[in-house]
Amino acid sequence: MQNILIIGAGKSTASLITYLLNNAKKHCFKVTIGDLNLELAKKIINNHPNGVAISLDIFNEIELNKAIKKANVVISMLPARFHMIVAEVCLQNSKHLVTASYVSKEMEALNTKVAEKNLIFLNEIGLDPGIDHMSAKQVLDSIKDKGGKILLFESFTGGLIAPESDNNLWNYKFTWNPRNVVLAGQGGASKFIQEGKYKYIPYHKLFRRSEILHIDGYGKFEAYANRDSLKYRSIYGLNNILTLYRGTIRRVGFSKAWNVFVQLGMTDDSYTIEGSETMSYRDFTNSFLAYNPNDSVELKLRHYLKIDQDDIIWEKLLELDIFNANKKVGLINATPAQILEKILKDSWTLKKDDKDMILMQHIFGYEINGEKKQIESSMVCIGDNQTYTAMAKSVGLPVAIAALKILNGEIKATGVLIPVSKEIYEPILLELTKYGISFTNKEVPYLGYNPDVING
Repeated sequence: MQNILIIGAGKSTASLITYLLNNAKKHCFKVTIGDLNLELAKKIINNHPNGVAISLDIFNEIELNKAIKKANVVISMLPARFHMIVAEVCLQNSKHLVTASYVSKEMEALNTKVAEKNLIFLNEIGLDPGIDHMSAKQVLDSIKDKGGKILLFESFTGGLIAPESDNNLWNYKFTWNPRNVVLAGQGGASKFIQEGKYKYIPYHKLFRRSEILHIDGYGKFEAYANRDSLKYRSIYGLNNILTLYRGTIRRVGFSKAWNVFVQLGMTDDSYTIEGSETMSYRDFTNSFLAYNPNDSVELKLRHYLKIDQDDIIWEKLLELDIFNANKKVGLINATPAQILEKILKDSWTLKKDDKDMILMQHIFGYEINGEKKQIESSMVCIGDNQTYTAMAKSVGLPVAIAALKILNGEIKATGVLIPVSKEIYEPILLELTKYGISFTNKEVPYLGYNPDVING
């Protein structure tokens, strides 16, 4: 019997594992879940006749080699920095590999060896990257096939809280790695092209320049720029495009309030704070403000950032308890970013019955037969609960579908791949529609750029 090995059984694997187990009998394969936590793997398998749980430490070469040797396709759901450990062993044992992560330079360097062995190392097949690639390329290829010239491509994705579970002033809860949310946008200026001009937004200005989006049935949203939109030119064959912009979606007002943390320095991850374990949340906030024995921490912060007492931003800060003198940080030698993450988890962690929401919108501007046209392509996915989240569904299902198609020999291309060819994206997008992940396309007047941009 053929075998799909899943390495890592974290939160994003629920829908992935369920899909494969549900298809295991029909396609005659077994699903092996390898994780450091054997009990977790057993719990997920739940005595399924086609499921096997094993304890797996990827740093144990003998253990890892043994597990991969028994597999036909390996899925790595580990943090991206560990994929190469798995990839090298897959290559040695001539096994296919699937990951949801960006292709690293090290992974890309394996392309020739992978192709020579007629293997598939498919990456970037989750949500973003993944569904964004496939849905965008489907429309882009369709326009090009009709003889259209692409002038504009904007793409936005966001993991948010669903309307029915939206019960805080920030309209936000963590649906993915909280650390990534806190550190978003750091590491250099965000760059994109607008009407043929290169544009750059430094980190300290990022959250004051956002674009407004409208998604039918869900209202108005904002998006701030991703760090590097330009790398998608060659990937999508858009080297001569006039406007190329990718962004992260939030509810309107989030970015302006988040900018408070950026300006204070609370998102900095480059140094540790002395005595952080005994600090209160109030002490932490006060550590970024000027010394003044006569003014309260609240007054100093409002004065420093010019926030009025009746401003909604002030209400948002109060809601997070950042002035609480009784709550302790409790983290030893923590960075500001780590402490902020701890504070935010108090308020933004999904409750048992909370539902999350994934939003994606692409905007395509093109010219055909001398006429300029524009298409909006939107997708909304709502989660079921804290376990079967929209994030787990939209990340895990494309990975699972791709792995099964590789197992069944339905994908013929070899090498280190991403899902931008019709052979890969068409059948996977079709299968995703069965699980409520589908796009609605509509023609809108051609603008050439989005005029609803907040510049701060």
